[in-house]
Amino acid sequence: MKQIQNKGFIKLILIIGFFLTVFFTLNVQAQGPSVQYLDSITEDEEGNKLFFPSFVFAEPFKNEIYIISQTKIIIYSKDFFPLFTLSKCNDIETPQGLTVDAYGNLYVAQGATKDNPRHRISVYNACLRWEHDIYLEGFDGAESFIPYRMAVDKKGNIYVSVAFFPGILILNNQGKLLEVFSVEDGEKKVKVNNVTLDEMGRIYIVSEEEGHIYVYDENKKFLFKFGEKGGSTGKLSRPMGVAVDNRNGRLYVVDYMRHTVSIYDKEGKYLSEFGGLGWGEGWFQHPRDIAVDSEGKILVADTFNDRIQVFKVNE
Repeated sequence: MKQIQNKGFIKLILIIGFFLTVFFTLNVQAQGPSVQYLDSITEDEEGNKLFFPSFVFAEPFKNEIYIISQTKIIIYSKDFFPLFTLSKCNDIETPQGLTVDAYGNLYVAQGATKDNPRHRISVYNACLRWEHDIYLEGFDGAESFIPYRMAVDKKGNIYVSVAFFPGILILNNQGKLLEVFSVEDGEKKVKVNNVTLDEMGRIYIVSEEEGHIYVYDENKKFLFKFGEKGGSTGKLSRPMGVAVDNRNGRLYVVDYMRHTVSIYDKEGKYLSEFGGLGWGEGWFQHPRDIAVDSEGKILVADTFNDRIQVFKVNE
């Protein structure tokens, strides 16, 4: 009898805790922007399921959406209609991340394969035809550097990150290494895992390990950092990516372990968050990437729910 009572008491505590969490989250969210669920991308161009999408990119020139789903890159229109797929027949085998320059050239970070045992960046022209591969060399650790996420500036220089490497590689558009840009916090070189640029040239570098996003101007002058390491509301447990709404400078950070998206203003002040662990609309299961398109729609790679969720902010 005592064991049954204990189980009942524990169940009651869990239920109360759940409702308190929901209530607190709703109240926290009410202090910041209101986010509305719009749609989900769940299929490729052949109508097959979108398996484990790990990356999403809102291309700013044609307003197309690029999604990495396992070993494929699927390109969608701004209205989420699938247009084209790059796969093994296009020499896409292990895509990690990508970016597109102002001329429509596509740069794809790829890990080594049996047929090609070197990590590389594969370059495609605006017609999506393979041009050449860039192999990373000329710095300590080059042999084990697997390019992960990328961004490109107005000059065409490519910024390349890899998980838990203490810096960002900067290459010209021909693949020549220009600089290994280290992120320093005090006297410590910070291990980082993602990089994003906004239309003003500001550089946003994510450190999953530190729970911070470091912000620099286009000349790589440090401006500020934001985010606080932790597992509760308003903090970052494992930030995986950051996206910028270029209309207002608002910042969105996706958290893999907290299953949330945190919202900050352009100075890095925390505003609110949305999401949480779940399977229905507006909930996430280990999201891994985020993007904001030119209209301000927020796209979240909800990896273990096999979808890209789309949201809008009610201003």
